[in-house]
Amino acid sequence: MTGLLAAFFSSFIATLLIIRFQHLHNHISADSDLSGPQKFHKISVPRIGGISIAAGIFTATLFRLQSNPGASLEATLLVCAIPTFAIGLTEDLTKRVGVKSRLLFTAIGAAMAAIYLGAKITRLDIPGVDYLIALPGVGLILTIFAVTGLANAYNIIDGFNGLSSMVGIITLMGLTYVSYTVGDPLMMYLSLVMAASILGFFLWNYPRGLIFLGDGGAYLIGFWISIVTVLLVARHHNISPWFALLINAYPILETLFTIYRRKIHQGINPGLPDGIHFHTLIFRRILNPICNTQKGDIFTANAKTSPYLWVLTAMAIVPAILYWNSTYILITCSIIFTVNYVWLYKKIVTFKTPDWMHPY
Repeated sequence: MTGLLAAFFSSFIATLLIIRFQHLHNHISADSDLSGPQKFHKISVPRIGGISIAAGIFTATLFRLQSNPGASLEATLLVCAIPTFAIGLTEDLTKRVGVKSRLLFTAIGAAMAAIYLGAKITRLDIPGVDYLIALPGVGLILTIFAVTGLANAYNIIDGFNGLSSMVGIITLMGLTYVSYTVGDPLMMYLSLVMAASILGFFLWNYPRGLIFLGDGGAYLIGFWISIVTVLLVARHHNISPWFALLINAYPILETLFTIYRRKIHQGINPGLPDGIHFHTLIFRRILNPICNTQKGDIFTANAKTSPYLWVLTAMAIVPAILYWNSTYILITCSIIFTVNYVWLYKKIVTFKTPDWMHPY
């Protein structure tokens, strides 16, 4: 409990200080580009919220080592996360780091976690495929690809106040529940300490957007969640590997659909930003026309967008934590979630949004 409180208050206070003294660092830390396809804020805002989350897990790790000097896994995971966080923060400060560089450094962190923590995908519970994964190096490559992809996915969904951070918290709560169910207090701790760190940031980010997560924060959250997920499945063979897929279904599916939309449908570079993500469509087609006329409401169209995606996230996480040990049910739920995602996206993009999605 001490570690969790330390994580929360360290993150909360660090965020407060960043906001309070932003006039000293806005020239390098602020997101001043207000014209991009994924830009919906109206004033320059610090985008270094990842520092707060990093401060939270760092402080919690120090407390953990002080009370339990043998807590090497926690400290090692923190070290493995450094390349991912560092390259993301560098982008936040310089605005000059490309997607390939961010993915490369994240892949380095994933390889470190696989080698030093045993965070490696070893099975998918699919006959024949598991044999291939068991071949030397295949599991390591698959793990690096999966961890790097999920870390990038959290950056992709980081488009509105509270979206990526609360999706992370909800997912971590799901991981905590399953960790408790299988009797793994260490995975519970790793999940809760990150959730507490995110919460310290979230209270300043939502609903008013006083600070942004930034690439450093988004990549750090995605990396941490992916490693904890892989570790949990690797440590407990009664947990289906499809649990790892379904509990992270929303960011994974958003990333895959974005790649398909850009590369196959539009024929452009998948790394380029665009303005037709699921969350962007909800903002532009459903909420912005209604909320744009409301004055003095802190819950603007920006803030009202995120709860839609929180609910969508829960639609995948609830069956994941209920049927964590049943591969066939998890595969079925994954298919159902994917079909519903594509159906909703098509409805919104063709101006046929279901009535129940309109707030009024």
